Amino acid sequence: MYRLKKSVLTFLLIVLFAATVNAQHKPKFRVIAFYTAKSDLAHISFVHEANKWFPEMASKYHFSYDSTANWDNLNAAFLAKYQVVLFLDTRPEKVEQREAFQKYMENGGGWMGFHFSAFALAKSAFDQNWDWYHNTFLGSGGYGSNTWRPTSAILRVENNKHPVTKNLPQTFKSQPNEWYRWQNDLRKNPDIQILLAIDSTSFPLGTGPKAHEIWHNGYYPVVWGNKNYKMVYVNMGHNDMDYEHKYDNTNKTLSYSFANANQNQLIINSLMWLGTGKKIK
Repeated sequence: MYRLKKSVLTFLLIVLFAATVNAQHKPKFRVIAFYTAKSDLAHISFVHEANKWFPEMASKYHFSYDSTANWDNLNAAFLAKYQVVLFLDTRPEKVEQREAFQKYMENGGGWMGFHFSAFALAKSAFDQNWDWYHNTFLGSGGYGSNTWRPTSAILRVENNKHPVTKNLPQTFKSQPNEWYRWQNDLRKNPDIQILLAIDSTSFPLGTGPKAHEIWHNGYYPVVWGNKNYKMVYVNMGHNDMDYEHKYDNTNKTLSYSFANANQNQLIINSLMWLGTGKKIK
């Protein structure tokens, strides 16, 4: 009898230990990143960098990270396995993919998009033909203009009470980036929460050579959310490249988006909030 009880106790301890180990290794949430990485050297460089950096962060912060270039995976059955969706460089183009993503977000899913994922321009390869995404969800509307060459900016925290901006200094210097201006003024949209904007000390921003590629004044949001969804858009995601020798097939990256502690903190804050937090009204 004693041996039997001892065997049962040993078995229970083994089961308890296995359950504890399993719980320790179970991710807090699951992330799936969609990307295309077929055009623009800077966007391709960023995608490759992201797909190295995010797995390292997943190990450190105990979430799981998968990525796919198959946008047909943007369907209800596939998305059901994930709490957070990332768009690293582009957006879905098929109607069924767009419908699946909208339902995912309306049902409480989390999303973070980078740089070109918000781009839309009439009569371009990324036509302004998805009203819900660009006007309701992002609020930004279509593309207006951009700075050039990729340049660092001083970013200013506009909302220091949001989880995304936790532990960030009031201002900090970003990595080099191509900065976007949008058709819509996000300050006039009551659903939009502007989290970071370009600080006036950044001006003039850009080096040209065209005059309109250099900004001298204005208000430019670069990170924001929408009160009706668990989402964060981040304008960063365009590495500086050796464009002068792009036809020599060097494709050399001159700057890296994830080589900035404050910028990385912003992204980690965003992921942790999207994966475990609630909408912020």
